[in-house]
Amino acid sequence: MATHDNHLNGETDTNSNTHLAKKPKLSSPSSFITLSEIQSEFSHHDPAIARINNGSFGCCPASIIEAQQLLQLDYLRQPDHFYFNNLKPGILESRTFIKQLINAHHVDEVSIVDNATTAAAIVLQRVAWAFAEGHFDKGDVAIMLHYAYGAVKKSIEAYVTRAGGCVIEVQLPFPVNSTDEIVHEFRKALERGKENGRRRVRLAVIDHITSMPSVVIPIKELVGICREEGVDQVFVDAAHGIGCTDVDMQDIGADFYTSNLHKWFFCPPSVAFLYSRRSPSCLDLHHPVVSHEYGNGLAVESAWIGTRDYSSQLVVPKVLEFVKRFEGGIDGIKKRNHDNVVEMGQMLAKAWGTNLGCPPEMCASMIMVGLPASLGISSDLDTLKLRTHLRGNFGVEVPIYYRAPKDEEVGVTTGYARISYQVYNKVEDYTKFRDAINQLVCDGFTCALLSK
Repeated sequence: MATHDNHLNGETDTNSNTHLAKKPKLSSPSSFITLSEIQSEFSHHDPAIARINNGSFGCCPASIIEAQQLLQLDYLRQPDHFYFNNLKPGILESRTFIKQLINAHHVDEVSIVDNATTAAAIVLQRVAWAFAEGHFDKGDVAIMLHYAYGAVKKSIEAYVTRAGGCVIEVQLPFPVNSTDEIVHEFRKALERGKENGRRRVRLAVIDHITSMPSVVIPIKELVGICREEGVDQVFVDAAHGIGCTDVDMQDIGADFYTSNLHKWFFCPPSVAFLYSRRSPSCLDLHHPVVSHEYGNGLAVESAWIGTRDYSSQLVVPKVLEFVKRFEGGIDGIKKRNHDNVVEMGQMLAKAWGTNLGCPPEMCASMIMVGLPASLGISSDLDTLKLRTHLRGNFGVEVPIYYRAPKDEEVGVTTGYARISYQVYNKVEDYTKFRDAINQLVCDGFTCALLSK
């Protein structure tokens, strides 16, 4: 198992004249975090719930919560001193750590925002201005995946469609068998977008890991295709990225990339970063909340949007200390989470006689598992009702996806559970879910009964 840690490299960034902290060393094998310590760090979780849905809200260890509370008290004790002396240097320190984590060229490429939805608004707001100011023509195209996150779809509607842009969705298959299927559909959507050369594709919005259904997208290959086909800019929505899959800005090559730090990187909610490549075409980004720092660059604007709690942004260095307590650091955590979620997914699929939603190599720390057809899942509403039933009657928290059958399909799996695996999870969480579904099947349960 790899034990390298590339968070910081101890060098001085001559471009920013900011001295970077020395590379944090991984713990020695004798001092790695123990199982009992992990359980203590997450003892605030409800013990009655099999929490196999880390993907939605993430998790935060007790030691990080304590560090955050100390920051909050430090602010409340003397707000003026905190604002004038601690806030800006603290956020710069967090940005510097993130810069190293994601292998960005320069700390100025990294802004800290509330969440990936805020980051999407920042990028898409700029597109709306380009239409309004005549830089883009009415009917120019933005491309997004059909499985894009719902809030991002709404943002595209609000900023791009309303401004006169044409939005084309990449129709992805599910279940998916290979990355080739995704690449094929993406190329087809680009061809539709160009429409015999009369329109330009101004922006491609691509998920790194789709939310529902959850699949790892071949992001580097799709970015390369965008470059070949003359797409102006690429924005990667990686809400689940950092801490869940490999994130390297120089390798991926996108213009914009965002990821939450509170989902898979143990930060308290809510905090995310937005990477913006240093190039003339990526300038003129602004935070949607305009405050005193407007015009001083996105990173500075985002660091002060008025009086609020900035502690989740300031605690990032403490989170890195927590992560390096694990063997292999964040890379070790990612690998173990992936291996475990695949094992648990295969166990569930075998128990129910169903299938996984994608090959193991196309998932990270989440995987889709088919549910028995006898449950009668026939709508999105059914998935919500079943999820509520599992929570209230069996103590299982898991999101469920409805996959509508195609016209010619009969007897296919229409319901898929998205299971997550994080360091606090145990095998018992998944056997509890398995047994709950088996009990429902044995009892002759169908979703239709929940409407009565």
